[in-house]
Amino acid sequence: MTAPVFVVDSLEGVGPGSVVDVRGPEGRHAVSVRRLQPGENVVLTDGRGRGAAGVVVSVSGKDHLVVEPFEFPVEPEPRPRITVVQALPKGDRGELAVETMTETGVDAIVPWQAARCITQWKGDRGLKALAKWRATAREAGKQSRRLRFPEVADLAATKQVAALLAAADFAAVLHSDFDHVSEPLATAELPAEGEIVLVVGPEGGVSRDELALFEEAGARACVLGPSVLRTSTAGTAAVALLLGRTGRWS
Repeated sequence: MTAPVFVVDSLEGVGPGSVVDVRGPEGRHAVSVRRLQPGENVVLTDGRGRGAAGVVVSVSGKDHLVVEPFEFPVEPEPRPRITVVQALPKGDRGELAVETMTETGVDAIVPWQAARCITQWKGDRGLKALAKWRATAREAGKQSRRLRFPEVADLAATKQVAALLAAADFAAVLHSDFDHVSEPLATAELPAEGEIVLVVGPEGGVSRDELALFEEAGARACVLGPSVLRTSTAGTAAVALLLGRTGRWS
């Protein structure tokens, strides 16, 4: 089994001969929950692509771990980069979508307040929901042994999503309306580098006005397959397909 991952604020200046103190919530999880002992291997990361694989030197109290790194892996910037614009699902299915997309390998997630979203992020409730998405991405990144965690952006309005699509090297909207011509995502021509942006609509689907705006911005209407996936699972399936097709899983 691979070594557990813990997040530190920074690995700047950490190199051969260094020791790193891990405290706070991460230290507590390592010492009091995982009950790590001296001699066990761990991986530290800043979540921005830098890592430090090392051995536990000592533990003290309930939340203090000292690690001596011996390897310094780096997870390069992804090529191409994959961003999923995720319409807000009902209940806790948004966190499920964030978790599984992170485990699969998405690079950025943009929450979107679509016209047909039942869930509304307003005021303190919206801030708390966004914080949960970000915490979920962080924990799923650790669980899946990633060194570069996905960015979870602020809540986007439809016009902001259109601007994001217009700037992308490849942009698509997952759309399964039989009255609208959609091409298979599995055969769409993809860039070798740059930015891929994919829009996943809400349970009620992307509205005609939204789809028209997105297509005007350069996005294609694409379909995953013959079955209709829930909004909380469509993004994960699409990311897996794109990672395979772009060679990032090769």
